[in-house]
Amino acid sequence: MGLTKQYLRYVASAVFGVIGSQKANIAFVTLRGGGKGQYVAVGACEHVFIWDVRKAEKVLILEGKKHEVTYLCPSPDGIHIAVGYEDGSVRIFSLLNGESNISFSGHKSAVSVMRYDALGARLVTGSKDTDVIVWDIINECGLYRLKGHKDAITQILLLESKNLLITSSKDSFVKWWDLDTQHCFKTMVGHHTEVWGMVLLNQESRLLTGSADSELRAWDIQYIEENDIKVSSQGKEAGEPQEKKVRTLLESEEEDEEGLDDEPEERILSCKKAGSVLREARDRVVSLVTDAKAKVLACHGLDTTLEVFIVLSEEEVQKKMDKKLKKAKKKAKSQEGEEDVPEPVVERKLSDEIQKLANIKASSKIRSVDCLLAPNGEMKVALLLQNNTVETYTLKTTEKNPTGTKTSRLTLSGHRTDVRTLAFSSDNIAVLSASGETVKVWNRSTLQVIRTMGCEYALCSLFVPGDRQIILGTKSGKIQIFDLASGSLLETTDAHDGALWSMCLSPDQRGIVTGGADKTVKFWDFELIKDQDSGKTKRLTVKHTRTLQLDEDVLCVRYSPDQRLLAVSLLDCTVKIFYTDTLKFFLSLYGHKLPVLCLDISHDSALIATGSADRNVKIWGLDFGDCHRSMFAHDDSVMFLQFVPKTHLFFTAGKDRKIKQWDADKFEHIQTLEGHHREVWCLAISPNGDHIVSSSHDKTLRLWERTREPIILEEEKEMEREAEFEESLAKGDEPVVPGETKGEAEPAGKKTIETVKAAERIMEAVELYREETEKLEEHKAACKAAGKELPPLKMNPILVAFGNVSPSQYVLEVIKKVRSSELEVSLLVLPFPYVPDLLKLFSGYLQQGLEVELVCRCLFFLLRVNFGQITSNQMLLSVIDELRTNTISKVREIRDVLGFNSAGLQFLQREIENKEDVMFFADATDRFKEKNRKRKKRERAVLTIT
Repeated sequence: MGLTKQYLRYVASAVFGVIGSQKANIAFVTLRGGGKGQYVAVGACEHVFIWDVRKAEKVLILEGKKHEVTYLCPSPDGIHIAVGYEDGSVRIFSLLNGESNISFSGHKSAVSVMRYDALGARLVTGSKDTDVIVWDIINECGLYRLKGHKDAITQILLLESKNLLITSSKDSFVKWWDLDTQHCFKTMVGHHTEVWGMVLLNQESRLLTGSADSELRAWDIQYIEENDIKVSSQGKEAGEPQEKKVRTLLESEEEDEEGLDDEPEERILSCKKAGSVLREARDRVVSLVTDAKAKVLACHGLDTTLEVFIVLSEEEVQKKMDKKLKKAKKKAKSQEGEEDVPEPVVERKLSDEIQKLANIKASSKIRSVDCLLAPNGEMKVALLLQNNTVETYTLKTTEKNPTGTKTSRLTLSGHRTDVRTLAFSSDNIAVLSASGETVKVWNRSTLQVIRTMGCEYALCSLFVPGDRQIILGTKSGKIQIFDLASGSLLETTDAHDGALWSMCLSPDQRGIVTGGADKTVKFWDFELIKDQDSGKTKRLTVKHTRTLQLDEDVLCVRYSPDQRLLAVSLLDCTVKIFYTDTLKFFLSLYGHKLPVLCLDISHDSALIATGSADRNVKIWGLDFGDCHRSMFAHDDSVMFLQFVPKTHLFFTAGKDRKIKQWDADKFEHIQTLEGHHREVWCLAISPNGDHIVSSSHDKTLRLWERTREPIILEEEKEMEREAEFEESLAKGDEPVVPGETKGEAEPAGKKTIETVKAAERIMEAVELYREETEKLEEHKAACKAAGKELPPLKMNPILVAFGNVSPSQYVLEVIKKVRSSELEVSLLVLPFPYVPDLLKLFSGYLQQGLEVELVCRCLFFLLRVNFGQITSNQMLLSVIDELRTNTISKVREIRDVLGFNSAGLQFLQREIENKEDVMFFADATDRFKEKNRKRKKRERAVLTIT
């Protein structure tokens, strides 16, 4: 089939203009060779940007696929960062090279919070789908899913000492989970509204929660087992008999039950309200964070103020209480006179422990915060603001009345508000973008900002011929002219009484035409006048020449490239065509049900395409005004439309987040450019047609470039159908494990298209193994019947491609290539007829000692899932018996090897420590503290002797 018309593919080239997206949080990270607090990680739509806040430079991009980043969590070792996405997937990136080797897929909707354990071996994730999943990072698999909350998870905390997990949710509950038994043993119901944040203080003995009011509630955590141990140890010291101790414990329990009839039985720990800390803000808590050692606490709501509290240690609180008591005693002595006054008592309050330190006022509303505390008491704060800005502050916590000092502000690389207009320079190099407060000119190849100039709310823009000046049309109806060389505003002209919606350069390049909300179209000519400031040089201005009065607001104006006609889109859903020279009415294009928001005329002045808020695009002939075709273009309003220069192909941008390319001759949809996560406002095509830049409500500017790859429409449609089919496969019912009832803990995996494909690959491998085994048996039988050796069988090309491996070895290779996190779900969807073959293969692998750990993992899972069918199958009895023997012996061998290696390494460590007098794997600061403690002890001993 020959190609009658060749279309070339446009692909995504770069994302710029965004500093930090609003959906994700901000987090301090450490990179090789950088100090603490120098780098911050922020979500940038589907990517993660690492910024150097000192140099205001982007140092690393962690590239995502197509879903937006919703949460960031750096690992405790600082080498990795976990990134949660809107589709519920999690990817672990290395901060050394920016690559991602581990990915998990378990949640059905956006990941809302993540937390590493102290070693960085486990990752706990919470989602908007109300589930909490615990992942094993080392084994790259999901451990279990915890179900119990009724709304999105907002925060997760780990109590490392007891292997407990605390989760808070928008359902107003805080749940405590025992990770050893995977069940919820306590639910706190003391909140009336959503719980938005939690932190642990005082070495995991106090919990602080923030909800939708101005109160931060504090809860005391007491472990019940410890109290019981204390009681029994006291009994032993006193020499009490065992029976008496048990009786005492039972009696105390009975008394507790009598006194607290309404309270439920406490298990593992008790958590009682200790008071509350009042915030200045009246709205809900958005972020509640502490530094690594929980010495300082930062909290903010929906406004611009960050409140910083300091958490005093037990020693500092005790010193404070002693001072208060001393003061009270002194006061009592002065008042007592001759009569005896009782000893003064000073009550300990929560405000003595958590004290307000300072308020930090940001330049805009705060979206997220992260903080660090240096050993010298300096606090570093990073703020992600809602206007696409990152700010950092420092705060000296040792001072009496500290104030936050702004140390850096990342603003240059993006606009504060949405970009509503874009334009390309005539040489295809510079890109103009204008928003509600600034206009920026970017270098297309380096994506660096060349000029930033303050302006009014811009709605339309263009480069003046020569690319030395730019003209903006504003919401207030003014025309602003800027000089690019000096970056200054040359002049502001009042053009329209309402918003200036559209502007077009005349094809002879001598002037412009503007259309506004005051129902007029105005014609302007370029002129050079003497600059009043310098008096010698001349500057550009626009001179009003003609006005076309209309009956409705003008939304869009365009010249035909031959300058014969002028097309005007009106608020009455029609497009009127006028002669440019006489301004006489020529044609009226009507048919749209809602106003036409954008239009463009082809290079040969033959076609006009109109895009409307009714989601349709219509193509008209300019000779008679006949409608050639009406096409349903987008799922929401069509916001922008432009022809590719010197072709009849055009692009449309819609509020449905998509950019589409169309053929105006064949009325066919060519391709869809997906990438934006919010409404697309506008786009601009370079004069040579090789590049497109688009802007969106997600604050990004995206660059797309034309490749040499041809598009075949039939293949495109087929690929779209395949993608839809794959999506429907992944959205099917979750596979169920027979005999397992749904409870609080469930398997962590989720059925995805990858798991279905992995299961298909395993099935294909087993079928190939069956075929090859049958061929081999037939060949042996033929040799036996012939009584001589026949020529060897020709090997299967797949086995040859894998390096002439045996069929059984090929099955193992396929299983090894399945991602560790997807292995269980892939085996779960495997039909039972394939299981007996796999069990026989596993027995062979174990005998040879091949991949014992992986084989055991698959074996145990298949036995658990297909237990009923395996036990009822007599043919598998011998296989299971072989597996039992082989598995036990091989696992014992591996365990012995690991034990021997571990003992050998420990021996070598002791030898080196004794030889060189150095401690391995010990923190230098801990050793230093220990030495200081011993020195002070010696000094005290010397003082006592003297």
